[in-house]
Amino acid sequence: MLPIPFNTLPQIALKPKALQKGELLFRQSDPPEFLYFLRSGHIQLLRHTEAGDGLVIHNAHAGQTFAEASLFSSNYHCDAVACEASELIAMSKTQILKTMRQNSLFAFALSARFAGEIQAHRRRLELLSIKNAPQRVYAALADGLLTGSVTAMAAEIGLTHEATYRALSQLTKEGRLVKTGRGRYHVSSTQISTTG
Repeated sequence: MLPIPFNTLPQIALKPKALQKGELLFRQSDPPEFLYFLRSGHIQLLRHTEAGDGLVIHNAHAGQTFAEASLFSSNYHCDAVACEASELIAMSKTQILKTMRQNSLFAFALSARFAGEIQAHRRRLELLSIKNAPQRVYAALADGLLTGSVTAMAAEIGLTHEATYRALSQLTKEGRLVKTGRGRYHVSSTQISTTG
């Protein structure tokens, strides 16, 4: 169930945890004991500015890990709050660091995982820099980001759901996308052959 390499951690290093909507998992500046794998639900990571404003720095969804930056930090850099009922697996920071020191294959796999996450994050920044909504939506679909609802994808790429639906409609009319069902689209095969 856990992604590689966390699936090789001993059972003693893992703790299941459940949160209700609105419940706090950890607070900014708390000493970190765990990294987390989100089995179901939605966790929002919020950083508070000196002025007291809250900034959303990450939205974790089912199948994702989060709080990885705290692995080499003495405190969490944000609050983590459940946006809906959520089930998690808490993975011991101490055990992860111990396993990294003792097992080079684990350390290598963890480094590869983090590198992949950095690449994905940079790609998201590229998407967010696309000003034209239809172009941004098209790029997101080409990257395979429509895995859940259109509304969830819209939030992930920084557009309102209304702007995203308008862009989907326009792209479908232009023949760049094919609608395969309610809230389901894919890049037109004619687009792939002409652009590939």
